[in-house]
Amino acid sequence: MGDSFIEEHLKTPVADKYDVIVVGGGASGSVAAIAAARSGARTLILERTGCLGGTATVNLVAQWVAFFHHDTRVVGGIPYELTQKVIEMGGSEGFHRYVMGEAAGTPFGLKTLPLNPEVVKIALDDAASKAGAEVLFHTTFSRSLMESDRIKGAVVETVAGRKAYLAKTVIDATGDAAVAASAGVSFLSSDNDSRGKRQPCTLSFRLSNVDVAAFRAVPSAERRRLVLGGLERGELFWQSLSFVSTPGETDALCLMSRILGIDALSEKDASRAEQEGRRQIDSIVRFLKREIPGFKNAILADIAERVGVRETRRIEGLHVFSEEDIMQERAFDDAIALGAGPMDRHEEKGTGITLYAPPAPFEIPLRALLPKKVQSLIVPGRAFSATREAMAGARHMATCMAMGQAAGTLAALAAKSDRLPAQVAPKEVQERLKSTGALFKREHLGARQATEASA
Repeated sequence: MGDSFIEEHLKTPVADKYDVIVVGGGASGSVAAIAAARSGARTLILERTGCLGGTATVNLVAQWVAFFHHDTRVVGGIPYELTQKVIEMGGSEGFHRYVMGEAAGTPFGLKTLPLNPEVVKIALDDAASKAGAEVLFHTTFSRSLMESDRIKGAVVETVAGRKAYLAKTVIDATGDAAVAASAGVSFLSSDNDSRGKRQPCTLSFRLSNVDVAAFRAVPSAERRRLVLGGLERGELFWQSLSFVSTPGETDALCLMSRILGIDALSEKDASRAEQEGRRQIDSIVRFLKREIPGFKNAILADIAERVGVRETRRIEGLHVFSEEDIMQERAFDDAIALGAGPMDRHEEKGTGITLYAPPAPFEIPLRALLPKKVQSLIVPGRAFSATREAMAGARHMATCMAMGQAAGTLAALAAKSDRLPAQVAPKEVQERLKSTGALFKREHLGARQATEASA
């Protein structure tokens, strides 16, 4: 044993073998697993927390964004099915108009689905179970198992100790591309990127006993004046009074902290982010109770289990999805999902936010989910192969869910036929997606709208 390294000799038991393993049960991972299992693949989800849903549940970001481009729905299939399930279970009152960036003086309206995170947890448990996907919670990814350039499974740490799980195809839905990094995938942004280049983190929280109606009666100009005063006094940390409510509108789930200079791939920075986030929340709550109508009697009811991370690694894939792809409305023969934006960039060092709509729904190609150097690995979600600018428009949960369905479908097709994902024709994936009502080509949206209007 030296001062710099220790040498370990481990004999890890192989616990089981699957067709598809999904590492990470967030927006993309949970849908990927449901899609793979419904396609007949024996599927396992490995999730480090105690629930599915990721950002919407663990991080308390209690609304699904990017199902609509203006008034045109661009995401269908399993993700849209889940929205209807959550509504039926009483976890949401349906899609409604939400204004982002109002307190920053750059209001941007869009349709979102506000939701109760606790109902989403139950809905996803039920959907995964009915699909036949197995779930292991409290399971932390440790390393990828490789055979030459092909991934063969994952080593994990469970509550029962260290174990290995084998699979024909692996989906990295960790958000941080943890599996891809261990497998030797090359990245567009390396672990050594300057902290200042990454978007800030946010720790969300829930307040109960809020008079939401009283808050909504406050004019936008007055809200902005109050926010600027809070910023000037150091009580607030960016130009935001952003929150949503669960059905009944007696609470507020707030995205108001802003934690700068964080490399979320550093254990020290990640730990500091949680502490700084809680420090900011203490200040924000006191400001809200004193200054903002409707919050006088508010009670701090919950702080997210983990800080929300907007940006870490992005893989180098067979196609690098770019802002030009979005803004020039490029069509792709291998399109497997549609994005709606908004293009959403939080200032790395300031208190503002840049928001603008893409000119049209944008197509995401299958190639952007496939890494260059490693076979049998698929990477949906915010770690897919995209420039920083394009990722900022494609990282919203509905878009990640749509990528997840495509990833799970491809993984099952490959595993069931003993092919590599790159050997599966995109048309096979598209045909399977189409049969579920998924949307992935702009040209199909007009026909769908006409069908829905006549129904």
